[in-house]
Amino acid sequence: MSDDNKRAGGSGDNNGQGGGPGNGPRANPWMKSLLIWVGVLVTLALFVTVIDGRGSQQGGNTIPYSAFLDKVDEGTVKDVNISRDLISGTLTSGDKFRSYPIQDPTLVPKLREKGIAISAKPEEGPSVWMVLLYNSLPFLLFMGIAFFVLRQMQKNTGSGAMGFGKSRAKMLTQKEGKVTFDDVAGIDEAREELQEVVEFLKDPTKFARLGGKIPKGALLVGSPGTGKTLLARAIAGEAGVPFFTISGSDFVEMFVGVGASRVRDMFEQAKKSAPCIVFIDEIDAVGRHRGAGLGNGNDEREQTLNQLLVEMDGFEANEGIIIVAATNRPDVLDPALLRPGRFDRQVVVPRPDIEGRIKILEVHMKKVPLAPDVDARVIARGTPGFSGADLANLVNEAALTAARKSKRLVAMAEFEEAKDKVMMGAERKSMVMTEDEKRMTAYHEAGHAIVALHEPASDPIHKATIIPRGRALGMVMRLPERDSYSYHRDKMYANLAVSMGGRVAEEIIFGYDKVSSGASGDIQYATGLARDMVTKWGMSDKVGPVEYAQPEGESFLGYSSSQPVRMSNATAQLIDDEIKGIVQGGLDRAKHLLTDHVDQLHLLAGALLEYETLSGEEIKKLIAGEEIGKIDAGPKPTVPRAGTSIPKTRRPSGPFGTPSPLGA
Repeated sequence: MSDDNKRAGGSGDNNGQGGGPGNGPRANPWMKSLLIWVGVLVTLALFVTVIDGRGSQQGGNTIPYSAFLDKVDEGTVKDVNISRDLISGTLTSGDKFRSYPIQDPTLVPKLREKGIAISAKPEEGPSVWMVLLYNSLPFLLFMGIAFFVLRQMQKNTGSGAMGFGKSRAKMLTQKEGKVTFDDVAGIDEAREELQEVVEFLKDPTKFARLGGKIPKGALLVGSPGTGKTLLARAIAGEAGVPFFTISGSDFVEMFVGVGASRVRDMFEQAKKSAPCIVFIDEIDAVGRHRGAGLGNGNDEREQTLNQLLVEMDGFEANEGIIIVAATNRPDVLDPALLRPGRFDRQVVVPRPDIEGRIKILEVHMKKVPLAPDVDARVIARGTPGFSGADLANLVNEAALTAARKSKRLVAMAEFEEAKDKVMMGAERKSMVMTEDEKRMTAYHEAGHAIVALHEPASDPIHKATIIPRGRALGMVMRLPERDSYSYHRDKMYANLAVSMGGRVAEEIIFGYDKVSSGASGDIQYATGLARDMVTKWGMSDKVGPVEYAQPEGESFLGYSSSQPVRMSNATAQLIDDEIKGIVQGGLDRAKHLLTDHVDQLHLLAGALLEYETLSGEEIKKLIAGEEIGKIDAGPKPTVPRAGTSIPKTRRPSGPFGTPSPLGA
C-alpha cells in the first residue's frame, strides 16, 4: 500500500460527559413519575369502588323474595323496612337480611296480620357533590394525564405552558472545563484570524476609537473532526465571556413558528449576557438556500432562516453578540447568510499538515505515559490527511493496545499497530492462509517494494507486511518526507510503476496463467491516476492541455453547479487510448525493473515469509546484504526460484499494496 493514504472523515469535536445510572439527581424524576402513576391507579380504583359499592352500605344477607315470604309465614321476622328497591329487616334471631321486592299488594296486610313492625324509608338520590364527582372524575383523570405528558415534553423545550418556543441554547461557563488556544494545535492560521474577535471581546473600545467594527459573525468551514467546535470554545475561554452553544437542528420542530420563536428567544438570552458568543453548530440544517425546496417555499425551515437573518442584521442592534457558526457544507448555505454584515468572515479550518500533526500529537500525548522510542514526527509522516479527531483516536487506540498487553508505557510498536488498525482494519488472526497463498502474497508485496526502491521519484518505504488486515492480505506502506501539495509527472509515473509491481511479480515468478485477482485494487488506482493525468492535468501530448474530466461540483436537489463535458467519439477514443498507454507504460517499467533485480525480489519475498513484517530500514539492509537484526524464527522456508511450477492459487480481490489516489 502506498504512502499517499489519506483518510477522509472523522469524529466530531465535542467532548461529552456522562453520569452513572445510580446518581442521586437521576433518581428523582423516576420517583416522581412512579408516584404520579400510583396516584392515577389509586384514583381509578377509588372510582370503581364508589360506583360499585353504593349498595353495599346496607348490611345483612341477601335472600330470595320467596324465602322472605316463608319466614313471614313462620313468624321469624321481627321488623322490616320497605323501600322502592329494597326490603331489609331483622329476624327474631337477631340476624339482618335483605331482599329485592316485586309488585305484591298482599305483602303489607300479611305483615300486619303477623304483627311485624313495618317502617318505610324514602328513596334518597345521590348528593349533588357525588353527582359532580361521578361526572367530573373521568375528565379530571384525562386532564391529569395530559398535564403529565406535556410536562415531560417541556423538560427539553423550556418551562411554562409555552415552552416549545424557548431556545435550547446551553450556556457553558468556565467551571465546565476551560479551553484556550493552548489546547488548539495545528490550525495556526485559523487561530490568528479569530484572535481579533478575542481582543474585541476583551477591549471593545480599542476598535471603536478608530471607527472599526468587529465582524458580527464568523463561519468556521472545514471537514469533520478538524476542530471547529474546539476552536469556538477556545475563543470563549480566551475572552472569558459566556458561551452559548446550540445545534442547527434544535431550531426546527414539527410545529409551525417554533424555530423563529427559538431564534428570538436565543438572542434575548444572549443580550442579557452580552458581551458573549453564540455558537451554532451544523448551521446548514437551517441555513440552506431558500427557494430550492419542493414546496411553496414558506416552510418552517425558511421561516427560521428569515428570523435568523433579521436578528443578525435588522433594525434592532445586537451589540456585543458575536455569532460563530460551523459547517462542512458551505456550498448549500443561503447567499444572504454569507453577505457582509452577517457571516462576513469565513475561517477555513483545514486538515493539519505534518507540522500541525506533530503539534496535535504532542497535545494528546501529554496524557499518555510514553516510552523513550516514541517519535511524534514519524507518526505524523505516516498519517497524511488525518484530522485532529483522527489523531486523538490514534493516540487512544495506542493506549488501549498497550493496556491490553499489560504494559506500563506506550511504545512506538503500539502506535504502529494502532495506525495499521485505524487505516487498514484489525489484524485478521483467525484467517488461515495456505503456504501457496502466503508465497504469492509475499512476492506480490515484494514486487511493490523492489520497484519503489529503484524508482528515484518514489517515496521511501516505511514497512512491508503480509499480515492480513481488513480486506488486504498484505501491504507496502511508503511515507513522504513532507506533505505534498502538488505532484510532478515523474512521481506520477513512479507511482504507476509501483502499483503495477505486484501484478508483474506474480507473472514473473508464477507464470502468465498463475496471475491472481489480487491486483484489482492496483489496477483501479493506476487507471484513475492515468485518467486524471489525461483529462485533468494535461499530461498527454496527444490530447493536450484540455480538461475533459466530468464535473465534480456539488449537486443540490438534482441541479449540478457545472455543465457535463461534451466530446466527440474520436476524442473519447483518443482519451481511452492515452489512458491505456500510460498504464501500460507503468507496467512495462515495473517489468523491466523486476527482471533486472529478480534476485532482490526472491530475497525480499523469502524474508517476508520468514518474518512477515519488515521495516524500511530492514529492507534496505537486506538488499545491501547486511544482517537485519531480527530474532531467528526458525529455518527459512524454501523460496521458489523463477520458473518453478507452483499449484494454482487464488486470492480474494483487494487493495494489495494499492496506493490511494493522489490528491484525495
